Amino acid sequence: MEAPLPSREDALALLREYNQSEGLIKHARAVEAVMRHFARLRGADEELWGLVGLIHDLDYERFPEAHCRKTEEILRGRGWPETVIRAAVSHGWGICSEVKPESELEKTLYAVDELTGLVTTAALVRPSRSVLDLEASSVRKKWKDKRFAAGVNRQVIENGAAMLGVDLTWLITETIRGMRTVAEEIGLRGTPPA
Repeated sequence: MEAPLPSREDALALLREYNQSEGLIKHARAVEAVMRHFARLRGADEELWGLVGLIHDLDYERFPEAHCRKTEEILRGRGWPETVIRAAVSHGWGICSEVKPESELEKTLYAVDELTGLVTTAALVRPSRSVLDLEASSVRKKWKDKRFAAGVNRQVIENGAAMLGVDLTWLITETIRGMRTVAEEIGLRGTPPA
């Protein structure tokens, strides 16, 4: 039998224990919100999907050279459920992990992690500096410009969409919708037009 799911408060405390950067905390909140959004769309366990999104980069600030591997060690040491551990590790597949995303949960995290970074950057270059008036078409316009959000691995996003069997524009649209639910907390409320 798998270990019980920790509370969101415990997950957030653990995230803050290992991460001081507000940028990383905002990224974790964005991914959490998007994962919760996709869980609702899929009729899946919103708490589970949200927690995975919240802690997926747990080790990134302190152990960037051991990204994903250290998260596995930390979570396993604290008795977290294997489902959460495996999902968190799988988001680094082909980059820093050999664990291939297999479940809908894992494939979704793999697809949206990088995408939230691209959406954030696209929102911040708008006059409104907001995700509330951002549309997928604006993100798609920036897609081919490799200098725009240069750190975002677009191939990972495309691979993730293919794994999920979804259209890239739909994936971007739903990621934006998920991020809108926490626009204030992640600094992307901006000043959208009335």
